[in-house]
Amino acid sequence: MCSHAVALLYEMTASKITLPERRRLNKLILPLQQGPDLTLGQFLKTVEECCPQTAYAVKLRLHEMADGELKDMEYFFSTLPTPFTAFDTEAYKTSVVGLFMRHMLLAYNKLSFSQVYKLYKSLQHYYHSHYAKPMDGQVPALVADDSEMDLTSIEDTVGDRVDKEELDTPLHESELRSDNTPSRGPLSQKQAEYFLARQAYLLKNDENKALKPAALQEELNNMLKFNPDFAEAHYLNYLNSMRVQDIFLSAHSLLHYFDRLILSGNDGKSNGDEGYGRSLRYAALNLASLHCRFGHYQQADLALQEAIRIAQESNDHVCLQHCLSWLYTLEQMKGSDSTVLTEDSVKMAAHFCLPYLASLGIQSLVQQGATQGKTAHKLMDALKDTDILHWKHSLSELIEISLAQTTSIWRMYGKSTMSLQQAQLLLNMSSLEPVNFGVQQNNTEAFAVVLCHLAELHAEQGLYGAVSEIIQHLKEQFPPHTQHAKLWMLCDLKIQFERHMNEGKYHLAEPLVTAITALNQLEGLYRKAQVLKAVNRSTEAYHILQQLQARCEKTKCTEMVIRVMLSTAELHWESSGFSTALPVLLQALALARQHHLQSLASETILHLAFTQLMLGVPEQALNVLHEAVEPILAHRAVMDKGCAMLLAARCQMAVAGFKPNRQGQADLRLAASALDTLNEAAAYFSQLNCKERLRDVHYLQAQLHRSLGQILESNKSAMLFRLLDQELQSPAPPVSMRL
Repeated sequence: MCSHAVALLYEMTASKITLPERRRLNKLILPLQQGPDLTLGQFLKTVEECCPQTAYAVKLRLHEMADGELKDMEYFFSTLPTPFTAFDTEAYKTSVVGLFMRHMLLAYNKLSFSQVYKLYKSLQHYYHSHYAKPMDGQVPALVADDSEMDLTSIEDTVGDRVDKEELDTPLHESELRSDNTPSRGPLSQKQAEYFLARQAYLLKNDENKALKPAALQEELNNMLKFNPDFAEAHYLNYLNSMRVQDIFLSAHSLLHYFDRLILSGNDGKSNGDEGYGRSLRYAALNLASLHCRFGHYQQADLALQEAIRIAQESNDHVCLQHCLSWLYTLEQMKGSDSTVLTEDSVKMAAHFCLPYLASLGIQSLVQQGATQGKTAHKLMDALKDTDILHWKHSLSELIEISLAQTTSIWRMYGKSTMSLQQAQLLLNMSSLEPVNFGVQQNNTEAFAVVLCHLAELHAEQGLYGAVSEIIQHLKEQFPPHTQHAKLWMLCDLKIQFERHMNEGKYHLAEPLVTAITALNQLEGLYRKAQVLKAVNRSTEAYHILQQLQARCEKTKCTEMVIRVMLSTAELHWESSGFSTALPVLLQALALARQHHLQSLASETILHLAFTQLMLGVPEQALNVLHEAVEPILAHRAVMDKGCAMLLAARCQMAVAGFKPNRQGQADLRLAASALDTLNEAAAYFSQLNCKERLRDVHYLQAQLHRSLGQILESNKSAMLFRLLDQELQSPAPPVSMRL
């Protein structure tokens, strides 16, 4: 019926309409022809948005035919201008509309009288069902014979012959749109294929525009009910199940897809035996990748070995290369060293001219090299070589992955400026992929990773307004049910946690630990230890840190090992064990420098300087601190900058011989320099609303001003200290307990 309405729509466009309306109608024609049938209400609403005048004319003509007699519909077809009989028509014979109208007229002329009558009854039902009020909230069902009136599926049938078997085959689906309305009307084979292709494309490129998982599942179930051997529907069912992490249904649909593919013979091989074996080995390979995604490493290994065995028997080198790439991926997921396997995979992929697999292998080697402590210039040279390969073969997806990987590597090395530059480069890059259905290529994992880095970089500088905008965009682009949503969920929780910890709101940070643990157990344990340490439950925090360090050393998670060591050293400070903290800090510094982690190395040097200050060697602490101040001010977070400045001021005060409640003994020049440093630290802490640290700063400022004889400034700092102390309602910790 919708095809009938399309012809009617274009006939109505002969009336005088504006140029913008004509352009909108022209853009609307093709989706209406290729897409599934719409209800009359949806059809008229769509046309009215483009041109209200045309929508009214179409509605009027449909009313004349549906409320009239059979001759009114016959009159419409007889007076409908065709590209071959009317030269002044809008539908040229070489246009899409012209070919469509010719096809429709040929199909109509082949209909017998009984079929024409059924077409007329279907037209009446299509029109009147829009105005009828459903009983008990149910949609009136179409008559059983409506399925034979799909004019686009009639090609060479004789007018007086009705193939009853063919009438039962069309799939009964419609309303395949994102508004999740009830399904109505017949769906031809071509429309079903169009729907499947469109939904698969949307799931790959812009999941937000695809149907919701439940609605898509319902549509696919109805499709498979009428045609259980529709292989493409099983594959889309597999993709849809992956969205909601349904292990059973995804494996079930994937196996059914390959079963139907083998039965139909649509596997791209002319030889039946070879095609059968090809489908079997790729089915095993896909099953292995499915288990890898869900973390079932033993089942994935068994499926992968089966795929390798069948591929070796068939001498299929391409399939073997895919198996090898998944083999090193599986070993990497298990935590094993897969460098040798990855290198072999890259060599073989280059030998068989498989640039995609070769590029993925090199990117995997770069990732392993970054975690193993390779120098930055070697990794960047390797990525540069792969980028040349990407641009040569227009591998847009791998270009995005390369930029996201470069962003992560620079961030890991502590170069925030370079990380920010690479992130902006990806976000402003135009995709090389052909864009269909109005889809923008910005919902891939690479975009999610880069945006999370961007949010964390802004949070480190205290720009929480920008952070909320980025997180909001991530929520819209990657809704909670999508596969990459965990990335921004973890990022958002970590940012909130750090903000509450900086502001001293430990009661708000503690509930976030459970949510972080659900997404990443290691991060959750580390944050739990941080909260316990902050609320002076040192014994519990120490036990958690020891367990966490053992696990991270086993999995070779160097960054977390260093962070745990720094937290352990801080626990030693609380018991005045500064000498016992030194070996831990020196070990952490050696690890950070070995893996070129400048950011963590600077933080470790900060801890070392504080330890030396507490051990009574402020001159050595100040010398050590000068080594770390420059990279901290250039790349670290605002909190770290404030702590560095506060520590530098305390070292300067100690070197100047300043002691509380004693006047006239301090070096006035160093005391004045310490005041300037404290003012800079206060600016950083004010930016983060870190009141506990500000209280310490005002306390030291008051003492320095008094030692310099600046009574007015001393009283002002003392007043600010008093106000913050009353607001916080918690005693300030001893100066030897924290950095």
